[in-house]
Amino acid sequence: MVGGVLEEMRIRSLGVIDDAVVELSPGFTAVTGETGAGKTMVVTSLGLLLGGRADPALVRIGAKNAVVEGRITLPVGGTAVVRAEEAGAELDDGALLISRTVSAEGRSRAHLGGRSVPVGVLAELADELVAVHGQTDQQGLLKLSRQRQALDRYAGDAVAVPLAKYAGAYRRLRAISAELDEITTRARERAQEADLLRFGLDEIAGVEPREGEDVELAAEAERLGHAEALASAATVAHAALAGNPEDPEGIDAATLVAGAHRALEAVRSHDSSLAALSGRIGEIGILLGDVAGELAGYADDLDADPLRLAAVEERRASLTQLTRKYGEDINAVLAYAQRGAARLLELDGDDERIGELTGERDALRAELGGLAQGLTEARTEAAERFAAAVTAELASLAMPHARVSFEIRQTDDPEGVQLDGRTVAYGPAGVDEVELLLAPHPGAPPRPIAKGASGGELSRVMLAVEVVFAGTDPVPTYLFDEVDAGVGGKAAVEIGRRLARLARTAQVVVVTHLPQVAAFADRQLLVEKTNDGSVTRSGVKVLEGEDRIRELSRMLAGQEDSETARAHAEELLATARADG
Repeated sequence: MVGGVLEEMRIRSLGVIDDAVVELSPGFTAVTGETGAGKTMVVTSLGLLLGGRADPALVRIGAKNAVVEGRITLPVGGTAVVRAEEAGAELDDGALLISRTVSAEGRSRAHLGGRSVPVGVLAELADELVAVHGQTDQQGLLKLSRQRQALDRYAGDAVAVPLAKYAGAYRRLRAISAELDEITTRARERAQEADLLRFGLDEIAGVEPREGEDVELAAEAERLGHAEALASAATVAHAALAGNPEDPEGIDAATLVAGAHRALEAVRSHDSSLAALSGRIGEIGILLGDVAGELAGYADDLDADPLRLAAVEERRASLTQLTRKYGEDINAVLAYAQRGAARLLELDGDDERIGELTGERDALRAELGGLAQGLTEARTEAAERFAAAVTAELASLAMPHARVSFEIRQTDDPEGVQLDGRTVAYGPAGVDEVELLLAPHPGAPPRPIAKGASGGELSRVMLAVEVVFAGTDPVPTYLFDEVDAGVGGKAAVEIGRRLARLARTAQVVVVTHLPQVAAFADRQLLVEKTNDGSVTRSGVKVLEGEDRIRELSRMLAGQEDSETARAHAEELLATARADG
């Protein structure tokens, strides 16, 4: 056993199930029951535990929510243990308790080891713990992309390593191609942008503005516009402070302050407080003299030249033309010019940049072709081994003459990459189209499984593929939902036998309607409804002895008490036990 077993699940208010406990074998468990009894709810429940989509329609009518709880042991030392512990989960005697609740309104909650976690955490754990397969998975296998993914998964590092290198080069090529397309397809727009920038920069350069010049000129214009009033005020103020030469008898502030200072100086030696006041009056006199001098200088220097005012206003008009177009003030205009010059260099360098990008793109395409070649070779080698392994498995599934092969091909594309002298289309996963072919019997040409396989054959191919995966990329638990659809007779017996062999190294849970498959199970669970159409706690039970024979008889003939069916059921069980 690889390690990691789903021990049991409790399901409440999910679909037809009212309240039931599903106890699973560590080996091979078969889940059986009449159509509509709720067998698929086992698959649905496990899907919810593993982070599947929560559909409120699953909630049983009349219930507020559906609850699924599971107990699963984890592989010792596996990444699932690490991820669970990172999420804050606590193990219960080596097992992990998982719970998922879905409300009738559509809300969903998940708990892991007693800790509430995002549903995505459950999905992360699912990749390592369980492989779920059903009819939808078979249909998925018909898609070429899924077939390529299956081959890559089987190949492991032999493909994963070159694929990672290829993917990195592919992303770089996409980025360069996108930039090249942007430059070339927007060439006209970029040329128009360059012309506008060039016009604006020329206009700004013609004016030659200086930083802060608009503020300086505004202040100068204000001063020049009121020159006479300013000069008159300065003259009057100067006369009040220092006297008017034309009126020698006038009283001015400086004379009065000087008189006050002399009066106190005469008696300052008799009182220290007056001495201090005398000093302060002296300081006032000095300050009055300084201010008077500056007022005289201001009046003398004031330029009332109307020609200068006209020049200032003209310059301000030129600057206003710039601020109206390129910024709220001259500093903003200069910043615009700086940005515009850098952008213009970028736009004017388009031709050079196009040349650089074209060269880089061509070099990357050549590199990508080489990486794609290596990837194709790795896939081709893995495909031969994978096909041989699946073919060998089909021989044990009552298809002894069937042959499986892979066709790996490329599509010509003049815009693609070079591969063996051809120019082929490429994508994020390489240049290869991978298709699984089946020749069901000798002489039959290999055909795509979508066209050449019946429902029963497709089921067996799917099972064979999963069994091959189990030998190279195992998971602890496999869940098959009606994977035996369309199969009967000897083929059904062989499927049961092969599932039993798979269960020797992993836990296998199968929802089946075939008695030939159920007979090989280590444990058979019967899902049955009560009279009111629900499945209760007693509606999922382990079948042993006579009960199991009766259920196998029902599955064989639809009659539990048919002697012929009973004999056949006993024969099936005996065959299974002998094979084990």
